[in-house]
Amino acid sequence: MKIALAQINPTVGALEENAKKINAYINKAKKQGADLVVFPELAITGYPPEDLLLKPQFIDDNLSCLKDIIKQTKGIGVYVGFVNRVGKDLFNAGAFIVNGKIIKVYHKNNLPNYGVFDEKRYFKEGKDSAVVNFKGMKIGLGICEDIWVEKGPYKGEAKAGAKIILNINASPYHVGKINERQKVLGIRAKATKAHIVYVNMVGGQDELVFDGGSMVINSKGKLIALAAQYKEELLIIDEKGGNISPRLGILEEIYEALKLGIKDYVGKNGFGGVIIGISGGIDSALTAAIASDALGNSNVHTVFMPSEFTAPQSREDSEIVTENLGVRMDVIPINEIFAIYNSSLATIFKGRSADITEENLQARIRGNLLMALSNKFGWLVLNTGNKSETSTGYCTLYGDMAGGFSVLKDIPKTLAYELVDWRNKKKPVIPKSIIDRPPTAELKPGQKDQDTLPPYDSLDPIIKAYVEENKSAKQIVAKGFDKVTVDRVISMIDRSEYKRRQSAPGTRITKRAFGKDWRLPITNSYR
Repeated sequence: MKIALAQINPTVGALEENAKKINAYINKAKKQGADLVVFPELAITGYPPEDLLLKPQFIDDNLSCLKDIIKQTKGIGVYVGFVNRVGKDLFNAGAFIVNGKIIKVYHKNNLPNYGVFDEKRYFKEGKDSAVVNFKGMKIGLGICEDIWVEKGPYKGEAKAGAKIILNINASPYHVGKINERQKVLGIRAKATKAHIVYVNMVGGQDELVFDGGSMVINSKGKLIALAAQYKEELLIIDEKGGNISPRLGILEEIYEALKLGIKDYVGKNGFGGVIIGISGGIDSALTAAIASDALGNSNVHTVFMPSEFTAPQSREDSEIVTENLGVRMDVIPINEIFAIYNSSLATIFKGRSADITEENLQARIRGNLLMALSNKFGWLVLNTGNKSETSTGYCTLYGDMAGGFSVLKDIPKTLAYELVDWRNKKKPVIPKSIIDRPPTAELKPGQKDQDTLPPYDSLDPIIKAYVEENKSAKQIVAKGFDKVTVDRVISMIDRSEYKRRQSAPGTRITKRAFGKDWRLPITNSYR
């Protein structure tokens, strides 16, 4: 038996477009002699469809698309994800179709309701395992979480004689996730003595990125086929296995996730390009590099907005970056605008000395200029803030937080330096002067980030422990961190929730990012 793993990139809500893609891959699988082609979880609707599932017409249209797909299955078996409706209940379902007829509809037994997942809001749990007979082989059916849990349906399917277990997925990326999948699948394969065919989705969806990496594990727990990460692919396997794509290193894995996140957010939402406020700092330079690599340099535009506090080096470094990337850089000084703001506020501010108010005014002027360019040319503003800043609130609401998408939202500052080093090894684009220069917002004379924040090599581990690992202050101090510093950082994180709630979405690369993973109340007195 030849099985085709159709690792596709659907778009949430683009039902007819997704169905056309599924039909094209069915025909491609036929041409390559496949007996069975397997698609990802909810391939017809895209994942996650969220509250689209509350619209009855959306469910009807998804079922109509399934009927069109069924017509394409002459001479081949297909297992495809869709939303099934039984009475008033909705199910995350998979249809096993052969020769124009549905042989079995499987309902996902285990609905994840943690982290970025919210499936119990929409779906009912299936109760039964499912085994189909196909080409003389017993095949078990499953969907995503069903293979991760100890008491999943795969156990009953194996007892019923299944020698192949199909598991279709919309498994979002975080660092190292592909290794976690292979480990779990190896355990399940050995336990069931069955081959596990694991098909994952690929593509960006708001803050989530699905990294592909579909794989087949044989009954001894050995990897015998692996699709590429971050690319659509039709992976063909037979009893001997199939192609095993090379694994990406951690930094390349992260960089490719960020690229795909931007590419699909811009492309699927119909933006005509992006605009970046480039400052001469490492974050805007890295954002410009990722955007250029993802979208092509003709679709990336930058604007440099100097003030009286901007060092000449900042402009020089920005020019080097944009020239190396082949992207356009316009210059709009903000001195005159800032002077008008100060003049307008002079009477009401009389008797008060300059403080963070005037610093934030500069950031907000820049945010307004970026949004004006966005409105005029249809470009999406890419926010350049990183996770270290977003965590601690070291950012200006309606200023440098302005933007439609935040490329580095889940990237700590220390990781940003590592990604720059990795990208420069491929082809140098970010000059050493940016890397070596102490980070600065340049909103007042002689300003440095670390006038306000602890050194990033201390700050980032504290943020990781508190935000991603839910450690208490006491537990973090026990790791060897200074108590005063820990208390201060945690206080900054807790006080900044109102800012984060208003921030742009950004690609998730850790196990806990700000967004779907992080749901703390804004009004919250617990410390």
